Amino acid sequence: MSTPTLIVTQSFTDADAALAHARTIYDSGIAHLRQSLQEFVAGKDPGQRVRACYPFVRVRTDRSTRTDSRLSYGFVAGPGTYETTLTRPDLFASYYREQFALLLQNHGGPLEVGMSKQPIPIHFSFAQHDHVEGNMTAERRALMRDVFDLPDLAAMDDGIANGTYEPGPRDPLPLALFTAPRVDYSLQRLRHYTGTAPEHFQNFVLFTNYQFYIDEFVRLGHEMMAKAPGEGGLLGDWPKHAADSDGYVAFVEPGNVVTRRTGQPAQPEDAFGAPPPRLPQMPAYHLVRPDNSGITMVNIGVGPANAKNISDHIAVLRPHAWLMLGHCAGLRNTQELGDYVLAHGYVREDHVLDEELPLWVPIPALAEIQLALEKAVANVTQLEGFELKKILRTGTVASTDNRNWELLPHPGPERRFSQSRAVALDMESATIAANGFRFRVPYGTLLCVSDKPLHGEIKLPGMANAFYRERVDQHLRIGMRAIEILRRQRLDQLHSRKLRSFAEVAFQ
Repeated sequence: MSTPTLIVTQSFTDADAALAHARTIYDSGIAHLRQSLQEFVAGKDPGQRVRACYPFVRVRTDRSTRTDSRLSYGFVAGPGTYETTLTRPDLFASYYREQFALLLQNHGGPLEVGMSKQPIPIHFSFAQHDHVEGNMTAERRALMRDVFDLPDLAAMDDGIANGTYEPGPRDPLPLALFTAPRVDYSLQRLRHYTGTAPEHFQNFVLFTNYQFYIDEFVRLGHEMMAKAPGEGGLLGDWPKHAADSDGYVAFVEPGNVVTRRTGQPAQPEDAFGAPPPRLPQMPAYHLVRPDNSGITMVNIGVGPANAKNISDHIAVLRPHAWLMLGHCAGLRNTQELGDYVLAHGYVREDHVLDEELPLWVPIPALAEIQLALEKAVANVTQLEGFELKKILRTGTVASTDNRNWELLPHPGPERRFSQSRAVALDMESATIAANGFRFRVPYGTLLCVSDKPLHGEIKLPGMANAFYRERVDQHLRIGMRAIEILRRQRLDQLHSRKLRSFAEVAFQ
């Protein structure tokens, strides 16, 4: 078997040194695979199997270390050996460095970093702009499985996140929610579904189910990039709280098309960007900050399947929060079109997560997110007190997988919604929140009432167009303002202990 030069396991008490060793192992393995693949594509027969393996990090502790009880991550649950495989130390450098530093701080170390026994699938070794499979015949592609390791689905399930993983008696306990192959799989899927590279994703994510929001986000992004920092608040008409707009340095669109802010120099990778011939299934757009604390916005389209799909993959990037901004059906007669709904509970009739997260699991509201969203509505609308309550209602949101629920026999769904005290209905919010709970990503939902089918107010083209023009801009600014508020919080405040299980992994 052809393998890269063996790099021995070493112990570290310094996070940067541990990360450097992991990167050496990973880079060596990837270089070996790429070189071997280039030779294979050129027609050379390696004569033996080619393999490289992911690096791992391991921590051992023989005592229950008492850590700060306010923390939600950064420590192991008790005595034992804990381990995880690592990938893309270039992309996850800041994240890994923080996790390593917290483990050393809370447990004293050392950290062991070495080469695992988990093979790197050849498909996950391709450089971003490599498309070598297109240069091979079908027969040659079929031979790849005899030479290289292909993705193994058994190595990339969500058992750890779901709480169903049970290690063998001699196996280490998990240190992270996702193994390296699971992360690599999702990085590939993100490129496919969103049309942008994982490197552009920011730590705060807005999901929407309407293209109108994306159009407004693109407009805001381009106008922001046209202004040099210090030229005033965003677009002039946004209140003073938009001062954070000075921190954004680039706007990225599908096809990795990068618009740098006025005064920012172009980067070499910008030359690779090109608008795609057609938009991907769930296009993503990114307002970039240098520390990745900017805003990514994704149009997930309609339905809980899309909502689960994209949040399954974005979760491996370990964002600090994701929020759902979309339209909903108002279920109360006292609501008006254009009113906002802040979800504090969810009725899950979406069904896409029933296996991974049983319906008896409650999805709690997270105080930090709720307060940020409520404050953002007040800031942007300039309303407070009783006047704010006129347009903002806090309550339960029901999500269904039946787009034509109105056509079901009366009074089936209406009775259930009434019993649940639901105030709004959509198709995605419960899925986004439930996956946030499952993957320990702080979540929240702010919807806008666009119709009231139970009360005879359905969407009609003219009415809908007027509604969209009046409300989309304000709703989007509220979401962006909420992220500004969340960004200013300490991460140990934002990452809630509510999301920890009994034996939680150490990595955030």
